[in-house]
Amino acid sequence: MLQLPLIRDAKNVGIMGGTFDPIHLGHLVTAEEARQQFGLDSVIFVPSGHPPHKNSQKVSDMEHRYLMTVLAVITNPHFTVSRVEIERSLKGPTYTVDTVKWFQNYFGPKTQVYFITGADAMLDILTWKDYEHLLDTCRFIAASRPGYSFSRLRKTLDKSISSGATILDRVSYLEIPAMAISSTDIRERVRSGKTIKYLTPEAVEQYIIKNRLWQ
Repeated sequence: MLQLPLIRDAKNVGIMGGTFDPIHLGHLVTAEEARQQFGLDSVIFVPSGHPPHKNSQKVSDMEHRYLMTVLAVITNPHFTVSRVEIERSLKGPTYTVDTVKWFQNYFGPKTQVYFITGADAMLDILTWKDYEHLLDTCRFIAASRPGYSFSRLRKTLDKSISSGATILDRVSYLEIPAMAISSTDIRERVRSGKTIKYLTPEAVEQYIIKNRLWQ
């Protein structure tokens, strides 16, 4: 299976995890804006295997989601895709803390790891496995659409962690106009026979049509 290369000597690396069911322009714009604003050498997209928080939801086959992600990022030399969660999912649910540890071991202590996720997802961080260790060892970039109020998120994250710092010290905010696009809406549009052009890269759109996903 195609595996895009990772850059070992990077100083700052962004990890963007998600189901990517499918990946869309909002994901890509967020990754590129995070790369620019935080000086990231690369952004690694990590499609989830069996995400524990989505056990009750039907998620498309992981190989479809992986290949769509590869098609979406392959023209950007600063983007790559990792199969680490997909391979690990063969042994059970995959957790963010384990993924971050894997990349920290891969790159070494001189590399700063940033985890890029949506501001809404950050609201649930206190329920994540070993969240204190995760916050002690990497930084978070919380992305959202313009007009989103971060007050609720700040209130949720106003909590000290084992290092003595607060969660807020480890989180940076990023406003992204294209975050209004959602994978859920794209799947519903496909089921309803509506166009998804310009919501996701053309190569991903054609992959969805060819494989009759959600039809």
